[in-house]
Amino acid sequence: MTSKFLVRTVYPVLLLLAGLLCSAVARADAWIIDVEGAIGPATADHMIRGLEQAQAAGAELVVLRIDTPGGLDSSMREMIKSVLAANVPVLGYVFPSGARAASAGTYLLYATHIAAMAPGTNLGAATPVQIGSPGLPSPPGKPAGDEEGAAGGASQAPMERKLVNDAIAYIESLAQLRGRNVEWARKAVREGASLSAEDALQANVIDLIANSPRDLLDQADGLTVTVVGSERQLRSAQLALYQHPVDWRSQFLAVITNPNIAYVLMLVGIYGLIIEFYNPGFGLPGVLGATCLLLALYAFQVLPISYAGLGLILLGVGLMTAEAFAPSFGILGLGGIVAFVVGSIMLMDTDLPGYQIAMPMIAAFAAFSAGILVFAMGMIVRARRRAVVTGLDHLFGAAAVVESVQGGVAWVRLDGELWEATCEQLLSPDDKVTVTAINDLIVHVKKDNLGA
Repeated sequence: MTSKFLVRTVYPVLLLLAGLLCSAVARADAWIIDVEGAIGPATADHMIRGLEQAQAAGAELVVLRIDTPGGLDSSMREMIKSVLAANVPVLGYVFPSGARAASAGTYLLYATHIAAMAPGTNLGAATPVQIGSPGLPSPPGKPAGDEEGAAGGASQAPMERKLVNDAIAYIESLAQLRGRNVEWARKAVREGASLSAEDALQANVIDLIANSPRDLLDQADGLTVTVVGSERQLRSAQLALYQHPVDWRSQFLAVITNPNIAYVLMLVGIYGLIIEFYNPGFGLPGVLGATCLLLALYAFQVLPISYAGLGLILLGVGLMTAEAFAPSFGILGLGGIVAFVVGSIMLMDTDLPGYQIAMPMIAAFAAFSAGILVFAMGMIVRARRRAVVTGLDHLFGAAAVVESVQGGVAWVRLDGELWEATCEQLLSPDDKVTVTAINDLIVHVKKDNLGA
């Protein structure tokens, strides 16, 4: 009876609920994908895969909800490529109030089919933060986006001019593709200009100002956009909204590609392998070290690292390790600490605040390494000052007692053992003697009580 009841009532209800749930997701025709925080590998992975999933699910359009201070150029360009290649309309929306689409966010907003902002938001400041390498700084007194330098002034380094001109050409191409203000786009890169939402709408930088995602869909209804070369009229007023969640992969990638985490993983990996090589067979340091080092290398391949900085860190760790195995009274150790600190500061080849290694962390690891070095040097000094306790050298000057005299041969107890002894004076049992020399396992002694 129970089984029939389940088959006739419960199972159909469960199937109906599952179908309604799947239908709700499938009919969530407007996907919302967040682009939040500094743009990097994790943000790009989340957005690109979300856009691919939305297209595979048959979404009518995608809304990129943007709130970013900027980020890495390589990640930004990957995101823009996916937007330009998408076969669904992509709406860029700076939301909520107080959000911004600065730097890389401005490029991304320009690339979307429809650009919108919420009241109280801003965009712009698209000048590259890092221009060239650390060896090519901006001229003193002039910002990196100085108009004269960006236009090719003599005071600007050639590499800096190339990169600024490349950034200008890139955002100009996006502005021309979407029919937006080209002149202001050029000014955003060259002069670091910014605009509020209302000013951006008046300057034809964005298309809409919307108070909410639903308001955005209502205002976009009926607009015509060009998607992969073909015009498409939006019917967005009645579309359901679906918030695309951040999955475990994106969260994991966000953790390990944090420069500070990647830095710690690298050092844990290096020290773990050193411990395993020094004391093979234990297993845990080697396994943990290898795993952490591989994760760090994966993170470094998507981060803007300086190979010179990485080389200095490895050199510093190597010198400090060499100090422990081949003591040089601190020369190798101090050199290693200096190389380690300088390499850590140089490791991230960018001036973006979100991609710098925290100085307290560098100081902590440097202090930890210096502490180990001081401890090792103290052990070495104490070992050198300690009396010799091995070999025959420690027996010179030792006191002994004549144990017996047999057949003219004296035997003394020395360091718990019986030794054959020879002396210029006549020896008797219980005489106290002092060792003066050792020759062919025969100790030469002198009597201590000659004056008695």
